[in-house]
Amino acid sequence: MATADHSLSQYDHTKVPNGKNFRIALVVSEWNEVVTNALFQGAKNTLTHHNVSENNIERIKVPGSFELIYGAQRAQQMNFDAIIAIGCVIQGETRHFEFISNAVAQGIKDLNLNGKAPVVFCVLTDDTIKQSKARSGGDKGNKGVEAAVTALKMIGL
Repeated sequence: MATADHSLSQYDHTKVPNGKNFRIALVVSEWNEVVTNALFQGAKNTLTHHNVSENNIERIKVPGSFELIYGAQRAQQMNFDAIIAIGCVIQGETRHFEFISNAVAQGIKDLNLNGKAPVVFCVLTDDTIKQSKARSGGDKGNKGVEAAVTALKMIGL
């Protein structure tokens, strides 16, 4: 969803399923940790707001965004109801940004097609750290909130 005129944290709370009995893994990249920690917190707060027990939320740390794919695949094998892949890739001086962003998107897509539980894409792919901070609790809201809402809705499919 485009964020030009929209906060990622605004949604209709009445249209989100009750997460009382759900188990959700949050696979979090340690790279760009100030951003990924804020995304994690946004997702966790939203999940608990919708009655997911803190005991049913597991944080799985991986070194970088590329490793989110493997971490999410392992989480699918642990019988979680949904997985949220949280990362942040910021444009640099080389094409590395493109390779990592595309690989992560394709990897998560493949997990959704072939795995037992939905994997929600919560990976920021911004031009600057300023843009990433705006989308992880700043003036654009928090993409982690949107990812948590998406996870709760996907479990019901």
